[in-house]
Amino acid sequence: MDFDEKRLNLAKRLKDELNLSEKVYNAIKKVPRHLFVPERYRAEAYVDTPLPIGYGQTISAPHMVAIMCELLDLKEGEKVLEIGTGCGYHAAVTAEIVGKSGMVVSIERIPELAEMARKNLSSLGYDNVIVVVGDGSLGYAELAPYDKIYVTASAPDIPQPLIEQLKRGGRIVIPIGDTYQVLYVVEKNEEIRKWSWGAVRFVLLYGKYGFRDLEK
Repeated sequence: MDFDEKRLNLAKRLKDELNLSEKVYNAIKKVPRHLFVPERYRAEAYVDTPLPIGYGQTISAPHMVAIMCELLDLKEGEKVLEIGTGCGYHAAVTAEIVGKSGMVVSIERIPELAEMARKNLSSLGYDNVIVVVGDGSLGYAELAPYDKIYVTASAPDIPQPLIEQLKRGGRIVIPIGDTYQVLYVVEKNEEIRKWSWGAVRFVLLYGKYGFRDLEK
């Protein structure tokens, strides 16, 4: 199976449909999504759809990864916090955009997925990604502040720790809602400003500021 050709075709289609910037297009074109999904789903790796990765979680559809990267307006050299590592694919795309001078810190609540992501990222040379096991709704204060933050699970509201750990002038992209979810872009300046992008569908965020406290 020619995964390279399938990946290129997917990237070209997303670029045309979503008017992708060159940096996001190049990242989608480069990151081998088939190496992040379980082997039984590799034939579907370049279909623009979520796929199961185990433990009740999914790898996001490529178009959603691309849209979130565009909404964040990622730049080379930025430090980015990801909430919800999954298999590591989205972190790899982000790492491509921020480059070797940048950093991605990713929080995953499921240890087995965190280990899977570490192996996937390490095998492909992404040494600018740090994967931490923990409650993503608390962020990761140890390496704060962050230029950008994105959340790959839907929250009841914007977790306060994420706002506190975001640099002034930074952005958060986060889905909010339970049955009905909306993707929001949040900007932190003198005031917090947010606007909606549109309806989406994500797994739910668990944790202290999620739909269920992990400690209960």
